Amino acid sequence: MIDKIKTHVDRLLSEKKISGFLGLIEKNGHVGPHLFQEAGQLDGFCLGDRETAGDARYPLNKTLVTIARAYPDDTFGVLVRGCDERGLFGLYRLNQLDEDKVVPVGLSCPGELAVACECRKPFPESLVAGDNTPAPDFKQVAEMDGLGLAGRFDFWMDQFVKCVKCYGCRDVCPMCFCRECSLECEDLVAKGDLPVEVPVFHLTRAMHMADRCVDCGLCDEACPSDIPLRLLYKKTARIMDAEFGFTSGMDRNERSPLSQMGPSK
Repeated sequence: MIDKIKTHVDRLLSEKKISGFLGLIEKNGHVGPHLFQEAGQLDGFCLGDRETAGDARYPLNKTLVTIARAYPDDTFGVLVRGCDERGLFGLYRLNQLDEDKVVPVGLSCPGELAVACECRKPFPESLVAGDNTPAPDFKQVAEMDGLGLAGRFDFWMDQFVKCVKCYGCRDVCPMCFCRECSLECEDLVAKGDLPVEVPVFHLTRAMHMADRCVDCGLCDEACPSDIPLRLLYKKTARIMDAEFGFTSGMDRNERSPLSQMGPSK
């Protein structure tokens, strides 16, 4: 898998189709983002600790937005899985990236990861390496719904009170790009108080994620209190789908019903 991607990226760089490729690199025992700029110089490029798509997680799209703002005339390649590509579609829609200036290089998620994530898009349309992994069954939200209203309320109140307001969920999110964050607005969330206002902090963020979340799960991994944030956003996405027939990033041409005036078409 990794050799296919290296060959593909080398060709893009050598043919000057991209100014750089944003991927992952392993250095000093750690995996992080890196902008590869020269063909034949992909030493250290990796897909994760076991050379899969599942072990090393990083919001590359978030880094890409920063690079694109600094170099708006250049075209960049970026490593994407299914959820990352969904993120790109959302960022195009929200005018944070120019689609003509981005070349996605896609790989599929391992089947076991797709099942664990209950991923609706285990492989991207821009697939370069990997298999067309089928989408798994979706059980997590259904199991939570089975608790009933009182059970769900008690569960989430118990979870939200654990929050230490570290902002890790926001900072790692590839779809958080606002220059002014509503979670830092004192009219909504008081500063310096712990625990945070329950449930205002997380419901405010869930509202903002309603038409943005691409189910990458990075918020879950970043949370030091093990709050199942991904489950919360999965439920939000299920409501958006049921009420409006919209799921963020599943269709590159889809418009968010929350950004339209009047009936959607």
